[in-house]
Amino acid sequence: MASTAPITVSLASALKTTRSRQRDLEQLSPFELKDYLITLAKDSQQTAVSTMLNAGRGNPNWIATEPRDAFFLLGQFAMKEARRVRDDGILAGMPPKKGCADRLRKFLSKNKGAAGADFLAGVLEYGVKIKNFVPDEWIHELTDSVIGDNYPVPPRALVHLEQILHDYLVKEMCDGRPPKGKFDLFPVEGGTAAMCYIFDSLMQNGLLKQGDTIALFLPTFTPYIEIAHLERFQFKIVAINASSVRADGTHDWHYPAAEIAKLENPKIKLAVTVNPSNPPSVAFSPIEMKQIVGLIRKNPDLVLVTDDVYGTFVPNFRSLMAEVPHNTICVYSFSKNFGCTGWRLGVIATHEKNTMDRRIAELPASWKKRLEKRYGAMTMEPEKLKFIDRLVADSRNVALNHTAGLSLPQQVQMGFFALSHLLDLKDAYKHLTMQIVRARRDALWRGLGVPLPPEDPMRGWYYVELDFMVWAKNTYGDAFCKYMTSNYEPVDFLFRLAEKSGVVLMDGGGFGGPPWSIRISLANLDDGDYSRIGKYMVDAATEYVEAWKAGQLVRSGPTAGKGQKVKASAAKRTAAGKGAAKKAARKAVKQAVKQAAKAERSARKGAK
Repeated sequence: MASTAPITVSLASALKTTRSRQRDLEQLSPFELKDYLITLAKDSQQTAVSTMLNAGRGNPNWIATEPRDAFFLLGQFAMKEARRVRDDGILAGMPPKKGCADRLRKFLSKNKGAAGADFLAGVLEYGVKIKNFVPDEWIHELTDSVIGDNYPVPPRALVHLEQILHDYLVKEMCDGRPPKGKFDLFPVEGGTAAMCYIFDSLMQNGLLKQGDTIALFLPTFTPYIEIAHLERFQFKIVAINASSVRADGTHDWHYPAAEIAKLENPKIKLAVTVNPSNPPSVAFSPIEMKQIVGLIRKNPDLVLVTDDVYGTFVPNFRSLMAEVPHNTICVYSFSKNFGCTGWRLGVIATHEKNTMDRRIAELPASWKKRLEKRYGAMTMEPEKLKFIDRLVADSRNVALNHTAGLSLPQQVQMGFFALSHLLDLKDAYKHLTMQIVRARRDALWRGLGVPLPPEDPMRGWYYVELDFMVWAKNTYGDAFCKYMTSNYEPVDFLFRLAEKSGVVLMDGGGFGGPPWSIRISLANLDDGDYSRIGKYMVDAATEYVEAWKAGQLVRSGPTAGKGQKVKASAAKRTAAGKGAAKKAARKAVKQAVKQAAKAERSARKGAK
C-alpha cells in the first residue's frame, strides 16, 4: 500500500531577507544590489567572528608606483619653474618654456635618488629620441599641464600626449601590429564618461535614432544594458550570447558562430562589446574575430563600440580597433590596470578614416541642415567636422566647446601611465598584474575544491563568472535543479553568503549572464581571502544539498520526519518564507536527516 505520509520539502536555514523581498531586490542593478548585500555582510561581521570579504566591485587593490612618483616629482619641478618667473611667496608666475628641458635635466641630476627621477628621465628621452619631439615643447607641455594653469588646447587632446597615448594603444590594444593609418584620440573622465559621450553623439548626429536595433555581446557591463532601455534611447536589443559550452556542460564563455552571425541583420545599427568580457574576462578568439571581420563586409554600415578595459590582462591581446578599425569606436580605461579608478582616466579612439564620418556625409539634406546649425558656431565648415571632434563639442553642449577637454593634470598622469608600459621593455608590470589575478584564481579554486577549468589563452581572469546551476546539474542532477528553482530565487545564494559568512559577490544574471551565475572579482582582496571565499561558497551550497537530501529521505520513508512539513500545494508559499522556511535552521535539517534515516531502517526491519 502506498504511503500516505505528507510530502516534506526541507529548506536551507531561513535568512533575514525573505524570498519575496529577494524577488523585489532582483529588479535592481547588480551594483545597487551589491550595496544591500554589503549592509547584510556588515551585520554579519558585527554578530560573528567573520570579517566582511567584498569581492563584488572590481576596484583593484594595487597601484602603479613609478608613474605616480614621477607625476609628483614633476610637480615639484613645475613649481620651481613657476617661481622663476614670479615669486611672491603665496603667488607665482606661469612656467616658462625656453630652456625648460635643460633645467629638467639639471633638476633630475640633483635629485638622482628621488622616487620617480629615473622614470622622469625616461619620459624626457622617450619624447626626444623616440618621438622626435622638440625638447622644450615636450617638457613645457608637461610642466605647464601638471600645474593646470591653462585650458586644454587643443580641447580634444594635448599635441604631444595624444601621440604618447597612441603609442600605448598600439602596443597594448593592437599587440604592436596596428592597422594602416592612425587613430584620433579624445581623453575623457574614465570609461563611464566615454559611454555617455558616445551614445549622445551617435544620437545627435543621426547615426542612431530612438527605437533603433542594437546588438549587445552578453554578458556585459550592466550599464550598457540599462542605457539601451532609457527613455531617450529605447533601443531594441539583439543579444549575442556567450553560450558556448564544453563537453561537460560548463561554460567557456565564447560566442558560437550562430550567435555572431546575428550581426548580419542589416537592421542592427550598433554592436557593443566589452572585450575581454565582463564578468567572464574572456577575449574574442582568433576564430571569433575572423568571423566578425567577415560580417563587417556584409554589413559595412555597422558601428562597433568595444570597451577594452581588461585587455592588458590577456597576453597578446588584439582589439576590434586593430582588426576592423574603420567601423570601431574604442573605449579604453586606465582604471583597472593601473589601480587609478579615482583619477577617472579613459580615452576614446576612432580611426582617421571611419564609418561614422562616411555615414554622416551620406545623411539626408534635412539632417545635414540640422547639423550645420548645431555646429555652425564653432567652424565655418561644419560638414567637415569629424565625428571625434563632434564628440568633444557634444560633451560640452557645443556652446562650451572652447572649454572642453580633460583637465591637464589628468592628461599628464594618463600619459605617464601609458609611458610606464612604453618604457617597460620587459612588460614586468603587466606580467605582475597577470600573476596576481591568476594566483587568486588558484586560491579560489582550492577553496572550492574543484579542478581548474581548461587553460584558455584568451582568458584574463580579472573576474570569474560561475554558474551555480551548471554545478548543481553536473553534481546532483535535474532533481536538485528543480528543487532549487522551485524553492529559491537565483540571488538566494548571494544573500546566504552575505548573511552567513560576510562575503559579498555579485549577481551574474544582472550582467546578462545565466540567472544563477555569480561574479567574483579577483582584483580587490588579498590572495588568501579567495580560498576562504571558496570554502564559504561550498558551505552555502552544502546547506541546499543537505536540505534537499533531507526532503528526499523523508519522502521515501514510511513516516515523515520532524523537518518542515509542507503539503505539495503549499510548497511554493512556504518557499516564499511564509511558515516552514523560517524554521529551517541548519541544525534542524541535520536532525531531520538522521530521524528519517532511522525511520527507514525501522521500516525495513519490520518488513523482515
